Amino acid sequence: MADIKLVIVAGPTASGKSAVAIRIARAFNGEIISADSRQVYRGMDIGTGKVTGAEQKLARHWMLDVASPARQYSVARFKREAQRAVRDIARRGKLPVVCGGTGFWIDALVYDQSLPSVKPDAKLRARLRKLTIAGLFARLQKLDPERAAAIDRHNPVRLIRALEIVLSTGRPVPPRKNGSPYEPLYLGISIPKQALAKRIRKRLDARLKAGMVKEVRRLHTHGVSWKRLELFGLEYRWVAHFLQKKITRTEMRDGLLHDIVAYSKRQMTWFRRNPDVVWTTPARAGRSVREFLAQ
Repeated sequence: MADIKLVIVAGPTASGKSAVAIRIARAFNGEIISADSRQVYRGMDIGTGKVTGAEQKLARHWMLDVASPARQYSVARFKREAQRAVRDIARRGKLPVVCGGTGFWIDALVYDQSLPSVKPDAKLRARLRKLTIAGLFARLQKLDPERAAAIDRHNPVRLIRALEIVLSTGRPVPPRKNGSPYEPLYLGISIPKQALAKRIRKRLDARLKAGMVKEVRRLHTHGVSWKRLELFGLEYRWVAHFLQKKITRTEMRDGLLHDIVAYSKRQMTWFRRNPDVVWTTPARAGRSVREFLAQ
């Protein structure tokens, strides 16, 4: 696969990755592989910032709406299916463009990450569920500080899975490999902190206006439990709490804004640790791809 050129468009939430990826795909005969751990689920559109139907017509997208939100979709499954998508796109003479903000998933694909084949341990999970979220995170920090630095510290599903791997194997979650089976251009979209915070706030208000609360209510009506919705984190956790009348709408909006900004910082921590990432702006990304393909 070393002869397959692969462009990755990564960066924090609200940095404009999707728009950049679409422009690249249209300019360089590409197709887009979404690397977002929540956009794989059907019906989770507004809360995840999934590209619209009109945007999907501008460039073909893969790995969207491939799973039921009632069931867990793993990074191992994403890696297998995304690898097939890369081969399919390249075989037809097109450019695979990976786009997303879930750094662990991107690296699993780009670096052919070895993922431990640790089966779910019901007894261990039951014991871990007795811990608070803060307790889970503190334990992961002690056992695997590198994974803890990038994980969503408020998502018990990811915390428990990471601890399950560490405790079952006796080793940390495998670090990112050096080298890739592809020839990758790993672009990171850089936005000044204040500008990014402003974009996050503006986008959140737009999503609330567009019906994000109705989306979460509809998912619950169609059989997705409150507990399951809360496990998706961020938008789905806060809106689920609001719909259950645990918090006010103002508390929902303000708490969610705080958590999204914090999440964007964790994303940047993950990407900045990777020396392969070439940092650029949305305006300059196309030039970088042109130079890469000319090599």
